[in-house]
Amino acid sequence: MSENVFDVLKERGYIAQCTDEDAVREALGKESVTFYIGFDATADSLTAGHFLTVMAMMHMQRAGHRPIAMMGGGTTMIGDPSGRSDMRKMLTRADIDHNVERFKEQLSRYIDFGEGKALIANNADWLLGLNYVEFMREIGVHFNVNKMLAADAYKNRMARGGLTFFEFSYMLMQSYDFFKLNEDYGCTMQLGGDDQWSNIIGGVNLIRSKTGRSAYGLTFKLLTTSDGVKMGKTMKGALWLDPKKTSPYEFFQYWRNIEDVKVGECLSLLTFLPMEEVRRLGSLPGEKINEAKEVLAYEITKIVHGKDEADKALSAARAVFQGGGVSEHMPTTAYSESELKEGKELIAVLVDTGLAKTRSDARRLIEQGGVSVNGEKAKDIKAIISEKDLSDEGVILLQKGKKAFHQVKIGDAQ
Repeated sequence: MSENVFDVLKERGYIAQCTDEDAVREALGKESVTFYIGFDATADSLTAGHFLTVMAMMHMQRAGHRPIAMMGGGTTMIGDPSGRSDMRKMLTRADIDHNVERFKEQLSRYIDFGEGKALIANNADWLLGLNYVEFMREIGVHFNVNKMLAADAYKNRMARGGLTFFEFSYMLMQSYDFFKLNEDYGCTMQLGGDDQWSNIIGGVNLIRSKTGRSAYGLTFKLLTTSDGVKMGKTMKGALWLDPKKTSPYEFFQYWRNIEDVKVGECLSLLTFLPMEEVRRLGSLPGEKINEAKEVLAYEITKIVHGKDEADKALSAARAVFQGGGVSEHMPTTAYSESELKEGKELIAVLVDTGLAKTRSDARRLIEQGGVSVNGEKAKDIKAIISEKDLSDEGVILLQKGKKAFHQVKIGDAQ
């Protein structure tokens, strides 16, 4: 084996907590370890929140370890209460199965599932057919309720008095997943976000209690803004890895516009650039940090969407920011010729394009001078845009603040 991947993950800033650092590092340095990361299929696409764990999975596989991408076809029926103050929306089995297939498709872009490589498992295969009484006799007996109630995973829900027994059982289910993967595939390590620590410990202890074998857990830091808010949230909602839900340009722009203080961290965690280059870029002074942001956005977009889409997004961004122009790769909303001939309320267009959440939000943006049309500040909340506003390139360029751009044209949207 090459360099110990534990050292790589530690240097790049991934590791938050580890059950036994010395033992984990030793195992990862001397043998091919089978490990798993779970993905509850609560939507039909992975998000930027998943991307950090996917990157870690890629580092592990590159170092010769075997990943199991464990689809939560069963646990998604309940929903993980970790870090939540409310109960997750319950999905139908058909919805969950559809989401699982989409996850498998997306993960295959980043992880090699070829012969003898990574595996895909689905906990629906063993959870949905369980006999409740037998499960409680075999698994429930190993869990102390007092310790469970003290776990971080349940604190928010308990504080609000809203934890249901339905959700309380989630830790048992996830712990059983680790036990099953240990039994069936020799899986000895579970990885996940730091909000999964209590659940991971549950699995480690269950394996030890039932078999006497050692198992390990490793959690990664959660990617947050300097205010502690999880990264990956946009005005439209989540930052998706599916290009149909978040365009490559929008994805690029999100990372191009992050806080200066987070650039080095994101370069370390979300790209494969050498750490020497990461440190150089992350320490660029003043306005030069924008060069690092452009590299960050390009590298992440290249991993997620491929080089061609990253090149297009970079070209579009430069056309707007450096040349004040437009680009065919920018987010675009199209109206029919008759609609633009008649004219559309600017307020309505801002909502249609996603630059504003609501009409009142659009009105406030205009009143505060936060909206420009073709480079000119919009001052009238009753303003109408029409075909007369089309540029020589056949588009109307809308801008919100300094960083959000959107094109309006006649024809088909991108």
